Amino acid sequence: MDKMRMETLDLTQANIEKLATLFPACVTEAQGEDGQLKKAVNFELLRQMLSDVVLEGDEAYEFTWVGKKAAIVEANRPIRKTLRPCPEESVNWDTTENLYIEGDNLEVLKLLQESYLGKVKMIYIDPPYNTGKDVFVYFDQFDMEQADFDTGMSRYDEDGNLNFAQNPENSARFHSAWCSMIYPCLLLARNLLCQNGVIFISIDNHEVDNMLKICDEIFGIANRIACIVNVNNPKGRSDEKNIATAHEYIAVYQKQEAVLSGFAPEENVLRRYNKIDENGNRYRHIDLRKTGDSDRREDRPNMFYYFYYNEQTGQFYPSHDEDGPEGWIKIPPMKDDGTEGRWRVGIETAVERQAILEPVYMSVKKRWTVMERDYLSDELRVKATTAWTYKDLNSERGTEQFVALGFDKEVFPRPKPLGTIMRPLELATQEDDIILDFFSGSATTAHAVMQLNAEDGGHRKFIMVQLPEPCDEKSEAYKAGYPNICEIGKERIRRAAKKIAEENPDKSFDGGFRVFKLDDTNMTDVYYSAGEYSQDMLSLLESNIKPDRTDLDLLFGCLLEWGLPLSMPYTSEQIEGCTVHTYNDGDLIACFDENIPDTVIKEIARRQPLRAVFRDSSFANSPAKINVGEIFKMLAPDTKVKVL
Repeated sequence: MDKMRMETLDLTQANIEKLATLFPACVTEAQGEDGQLKKAVNFELLRQMLSDVVLEGDEAYEFTWVGKKAAIVEANRPIRKTLRPCPEESVNWDTTENLYIEGDNLEVLKLLQESYLGKVKMIYIDPPYNTGKDVFVYFDQFDMEQADFDTGMSRYDEDGNLNFAQNPENSARFHSAWCSMIYPCLLLARNLLCQNGVIFISIDNHEVDNMLKICDEIFGIANRIACIVNVNNPKGRSDEKNIATAHEYIAVYQKQEAVLSGFAPEENVLRRYNKIDENGNRYRHIDLRKTGDSDRREDRPNMFYYFYYNEQTGQFYPSHDEDGPEGWIKIPPMKDDGTEGRWRVGIETAVERQAILEPVYMSVKKRWTVMERDYLSDELRVKATTAWTYKDLNSERGTEQFVALGFDKEVFPRPKPLGTIMRPLELATQEDDIILDFFSGSATTAHAVMQLNAEDGGHRKFIMVQLPEPCDEKSEAYKAGYPNICEIGKERIRRAAKKIAEENPDKSFDGGFRVFKLDDTNMTDVYYSAGEYSQDMLSLLESNIKPDRTDLDLLFGCLLEWGLPLSMPYTSEQIEGCTVHTYNDGDLIACFDENIPDTVIKEIARRQPLRAVFRDSSFANSPAKINVGEIFKMLAPDTKVKVL
């Protein structure tokens, strides 16, 4: 049986594998820092292979900064981390499909690469604007020599703690630090978007130029949809010098082939489409009769036929027969002057469209006709413009909405207005889409997703990611009982869900969320480097799993590696004294007990899960482990089996 990897993919090696499919001669082997051989790129040969397009010399159009190479390396570097589930801090843990993840957003994005690769429909982020007062995690070794700076940048201090630091505007690498913070996050975020996915990024004048250049590079300039001017404060911010800033920007990029749906049609359109069907969709009636030129029977005889309608049963069908069933209404295509006309479509098309055709009695003309339902389509919606006003967003200020949930306005300064996020949600998402925000802040995005779901009956799911940035002990947030920003975000979701439910008593929506916290790997060092330990030393080690880790920790750690979403239902049961976990009705079955008897192994195999995982120490010796493999080959040959 194979062992679980229990670390994120080495994206550099993955990219080399992709390159090898195009230019196999350019991929060779080289000795890594650990002394082991790894695949590497022969760049000189690659340049030769691409000699007709390689730019020679020092002059080239490019966007770079001090630390860009280190930021790219950081994005691709594998990590040994995990997400630990916290049911006690969650709401509706067993049923919700929403996630709230606490931790460094870059490392969380790495952990989500397999479970959510190509599955996210929309990303909204409101990253630090780099005003000179922002606190964020970044590579902060500014006092290094340049050579050391380029190779030794890190997001962690010597004790392994995140570098929460302010980026003062007078810093020598003020813009470089911000670029190095955002660049690797966006590289990884792009992977999570589905092909028609869209990212919306709020930003202001401090870094809008750099943000657009970074996004042009990562997403491709052809995939820039717009840079929206968002006038979210008509009076302007009073703390600005000379001219009060009344707007921010929203950069909008697609993964590849997004289609934005637009907003509600204009009033004159809604007046025409004034009928509502049983599903709540707007439509209007169009007469199936041909009018105008060539509208006579003799003009197109093949388009003259009858509809027969039974008023009692509602049965309705087209036919060429002159005589229909007794008692049924016969509806020919008659012109207004009483002569025979024709229909706009032939009988074959009428049969295909029968679901949107219906008989209608015209009381003024005292005769029956057939009408076709013409549904309101996205083409009739109002396109979004590149200027969004306070009125367009149809929203109160974010602070007012925050206070309406019972918070003091000083607990979280300037939260985003709901409308700023509701508008992108309406543009880019459908009812079952996944929305990601990896700068969650006060969790306005989660609030907006729940609000829209309650309004339109959707089932959108959110994934919120937020650094557990400590609140200053002198701050109102800390005094109110919120030691870090994550606690504010989680409480906002709870309060918002309650308020939305009270305001929409007849509407159903998912107001829960599963909480996960970023932590070091579940595995001890020996798991990754067993070859460095002698047999005598190994015998002294009780387990390769850390003693403080639970079955739930191990289960969700396996889900991340196997690429399963973290929001699916699961059950735990006792089978002959062993605890067996079944995830999403058999996507994975796990048992982490010691000395699992063959009868339990056979029962798991008989259920034929797609995947099965056990502890390495679940089996007394190698023959016992081989026996497990044989059991699965016999009872569940398609099941992938691994051990921790």
